[in-house]
Amino acid sequence: MAEGDTALEKSPVRFQRANFVVADLDRALSFYEGVLGFEVTYRKGHNPDSYSIPVFEIPEGAELGFAILSLPGQPRVMALSEIGAIDLREVPLPRRSAIVLEVQELDTVMEKAGKLGLQVYPEGRLETHDGRIGREVGIVDFDGNLVVIYLIPEDTQ
Repeated sequence: MAEGDTALEKSPVRFQRANFVVADLDRALSFYEGVLGFEVTYRKGHNPDSYSIPVFEIPEGAELGFAILSLPGQPRVMALSEIGAIDLREVPLPRRSAIVLEVQELDTVMEKAGKLGLQVYPEGRLETHDGRIGREVGIVDFDGNLVVIYLIPEDTQ
């Protein structure tokens, strides 16, 4: 292999996907699928032997569900882990994680999220590391997970 040719080299770390915990998978999908445009590419019901039980410290009696989500050209980039049959505590503030998504129809996403009753923060001005100017908006899903959406108009790229 020629110097600088990394096509065959395997990175020591590969980002697989983000994961949010939700109380009701179908309700969560009304946002992730119905508003943001993710597609469910895999879905699984309760598995009492799931590795998620010890690592998420899920209490006895909880029912688990799981969905892997994809976007066009971005397979399996998001997962939703449903923990049902128990009360989930509110996500403490300040929020400790978020996903950040570039969306082409920012106003439509904001409107649809608002119609679902989700918290949509007032729009902010985004300035990227390379000086491009855009718009950004935070949306809190049904379970307190933060999704930040943004758009940088093509005339500023």
